[in-house]
Amino acid sequence: MSSPLRLHYSAISDVGRVRKDNQDSGYAGPWLLSVCDGVGGAARGDIASSTAIQQLRELDDPPADDTGSGLLDRVTDALHEAHVRIGRLVDADPALNGTSTTATVALFDGSRIGLGHVGDSRAYLFRDGELSQLTKDHTFVQSLIDEGRITEEESRVHPHRNLILKALDGMHEAEPDLFMIELVDGDRVFLCSDGACGVLDDGRLADILNTGSPDFAAVELVRASLEAGSSDNVTCIVADVVTEEAALADPEISGLEPLLVGAAGELRRRTPRGAKGPLFRGHRSGDTGELDPIEDEIPEGVRAVPADPVDPETARYAPRPPARFQWLKRALVLAILVGVVWVGVAAAWSWTQDQYFVGEQDGSVVIYRGINTDLPGVPLSSLFMTSDVEIERLSDYDAGRVRDGIEVADLDAAQETVQSLATEMTPTDEAG
Repeated sequence: MSSPLRLHYSAISDVGRVRKDNQDSGYAGPWLLSVCDGVGGAARGDIASSTAIQQLRELDDPPADDTGSGLLDRVTDALHEAHVRIGRLVDADPALNGTSTTATVALFDGSRIGLGHVGDSRAYLFRDGELSQLTKDHTFVQSLIDEGRITEEESRVHPHRNLILKALDGMHEAEPDLFMIELVDGDRVFLCSDGACGVLDDGRLADILNTGSPDFAAVELVRASLEAGSSDNVTCIVADVVTEEAALADPEISGLEPLLVGAAGELRRRTPRGAKGPLFRGHRSGDTGELDPIEDEIPEGVRAVPADPVDPETARYAPRPPARFQWLKRALVLAILVGVVWVGVAAAWSWTQDQYFVGEQDGSVVIYRGINTDLPGVPLSSLFMTSDVEIERLSDYDAGRVRDGIEVADLDAAQETVQSLATEMTPTDEAG
């Protein structure tokens, strides 16, 4: 059996030239490489990506067994737990509804990596001068490429190039792509967010990956992405596969600490504009490794990428599923409102049916059940009893009162009022 292999890794994440916040998160450690690209715009994709990375980083331990299925089972379980944690955040804060993240995970066991993939972040293998894309994008434009309707080059400028079809969103379990890759000494593994692979073609990626250390390559990949016009956050992880003997003999490799970059990093340090300092600053001790702003290098009056009228990140995960149980919540609220209204209407109607007043109909004094008013199209009273008292045989004063409606306390009071009016009627021979 060949000697175990080790990883010599580097990671860097930059907010880019356009966005105010970094919604990418990345992690690189002895056993784990992972990139997550948050989706959601105002729904805080940075929270989704950092939550996923914090869960996935628990994979960074020596493997418990040497079976491929065990390696992929660990990746699957970790992605599921990341999905669950995001769901809990959305449940606790409805303002996060719509947040999600891509996830590309490479779990190393000393001779191979188990890959898990959801979304459009990517993993590549650079071997013997040849670059191979390991993952396949879960995007709308990738479906068009698969159908032969557009080319890879056309996909980079397609108006819906930002539309992803699968992500960790805490609501719908996203089935990840899972597969194993055998590694050999001299391989270089590269993981990135679409801020890099969305603007750099395979030829340019291979040129950069063919040079320098992982530190150098990671920095140059980010720089090249920004100079090529990337309007997104850019996160790159580069890891060289080396023998255990070479790793132990090189203090830089044997002394590596895990790297947490992007939104998942708790501190974001920037050298102030104009300050002098090395390009690759202190990322080994916890910095996100962001590059100094290089916007000043663009000629005056020229921008690498014009600002879109609508931020594509806001609508990136466009086939947005309904809010978590939102239909059920709306149905419950509607049912409660209908119930409250129904109870109120029933109570009001019941009260009106206990009310009476004395009025006039067809020249006779009558008793109405209900209240002496109507709503447009809704009568609130009905004829209860007609008496023999004639309006024409009452005095003008009493007749006016009856026509206006005489309010009474109850049915007994209404009947007493009618009897009182009957005694006030003029005799028949005097009525004319």
